[in-house]
Amino acid sequence: MNRSLASGIFSVVSAKVVVLVVTAISTPLLYRFLGVSAFGEYAFLLSVFAIYMIFVSSGITDGVRKFLAEDRNEADWSEHVVGFYFRLAVLLAVLGALGLVLGAQSGLVAAVFGSGVAPYFYLLALLVISAQFRDYARKTLMGFGLERYSEPLKILDKVAFVVIALPLTYLGIGVAGALAGHLVASLLVTVAGLTLVHRRISLSCVFTRPTNRFPRKQMLTFNSLNIVLVFLLMSLYHIDIVMLQRFTDSSAVGNYRAALTLAEFLWFVPLAIQTVFVHSTSELWSQNRHRKISKLASKTTRYTFLLTAVMAVGLAALAEVAVPIYFGSDAEPAVEPLLLLLPGALGFALARPILAVSQGNGTLRYPIAATGGAALINVILNAALIPRYGMHGAAVATSIGYGTMFVFHCLSARLVGFDPLDDARLVRVALTTVLAAVPIFALSSGIANPWFALLIVPPVGFAIYLAFALLVGALDLTESFEVLAMLPDPIGSKADAIHGRLENSSERGPAPSQLQSLLFLAGLSLFLTGLVLGFLHPDQQLVP
Repeated sequence: MNRSLASGIFSVVSAKVVVLVVTAISTPLLYRFLGVSAFGEYAFLLSVFAIYMIFVSSGITDGVRKFLAEDRNEADWSEHVVGFYFRLAVLLAVLGALGLVLGAQSGLVAAVFGSGVAPYFYLLALLVISAQFRDYARKTLMGFGLERYSEPLKILDKVAFVVIALPLTYLGIGVAGALAGHLVASLLVTVAGLTLVHRRISLSCVFTRPTNRFPRKQMLTFNSLNIVLVFLLMSLYHIDIVMLQRFTDSSAVGNYRAALTLAEFLWFVPLAIQTVFVHSTSELWSQNRHRKISKLASKTTRYTFLLTAVMAVGLAALAEVAVPIYFGSDAEPAVEPLLLLLPGALGFALARPILAVSQGNGTLRYPIAATGGAALINVILNAALIPRYGMHGAAVATSIGYGTMFVFHCLSARLVGFDPLDDARLVRVALTTVLAAVPIFALSSGIANPWFALLIVPPVGFAIYLAFALLVGALDLTESFEVLAMLPDPIGSKADAIHGRLENSSERGPAPSQLQSLLFLAGLSLFLTGLVLGFLHPDQQLVP
């Protein structure tokens, strides 16, 4: 992973961290201002909108960033790509908006989803147009490698939504106020994003027709296949919400959405990696650097597994504490669905970077088959379990569907032409997770004060997990500083210097046995856990 790729990932991750913080603050407020039922209705509308936008937008956004990133020696290649996809975006946005208006006016929406949500579809029609060009502008900038511009636009989108939506919902405008927040925010990002694109390439190129040699057929084929892929992928996100709305009430949907919101926090780094990898690996595929791609994919799989697993363990250990504090006491029913969702969310996190590398290749039939298999399992299980078990059935079905994504996409990757498990060290990472989970859960259960638990468990748990990862061999000490060396200066340069010293010192005397170190740390962790429990609960016997 070179510094330019790392800087792109760092830009995306940084933006996602900011968005994550803003989301973490705003979501419980939105939950409280709307109420459980209205929050469930709002979540349902966003799920329907997300599925609908797949056919309007997904071929545009992934296509423009993939083909802009390709290294083609053709005259005015970038101008032709930008213009081609802009014209296509206009056409699909207009058709998409008209489709929603006609659906609402004809009574089709009321017949399918109920008369209560039909008026909101006029707002969604406006959002189709603004969201189309918001995403087009951002993904065009990413295709140029300008994540330093595209990612602040994502922050602008989230912050503007919060600034508009929270006051409106607080004043009692309800779901319409939340949708208005999305509409205004996307309009702001559209104006800013297209202005930045125009500075790079004049938007007058939208009026210039490329020559007959321009690969329209290849682009449209990629767009069509990508729509299928994204539809299958997004069904994993939203089909459970849509089916829950059909078989249960809005309160169950609202609590399940709350559980999903917390489980999806695990994905912010994998999604950032996926966002950058689609266009970054397109260049590597065009150069036939298969060995480099396998090395990059397998290391990314391992790092994603490590980071996501420790987050999953911490979230599971603190679920009963975090959910009521975060969403309020009304959300306590969301705890069990959250615990059921976490294993699948971990598998989905691992699948996302692998899928991105496959998308960069442009051969989508294998990723489509892999995603389709997981989506089919997800639909079948949701249909079987939701009518009987409600949101608990949805959580089990969705978790299994998410988990199969990783298995299927590992098989797909081999057919595409790379090995995402070459240096993934799955057994060592799994062992690290199991060993670290024991003291982390014991520490969480031993702290009676919920706020103190939220303060202490995450940093201590991360330190325990990192120590086990180093001793088991899931992570090398030099790799830790190698990753930090990719960050911008001054952190990157200092970490690079430490990394060099560690590599030079590796040839010195033999290191202690990893097994001995592991046993020592395991004993120390258990001892400290018992000590903490005894200190916090002196009247409680640790051993019956």
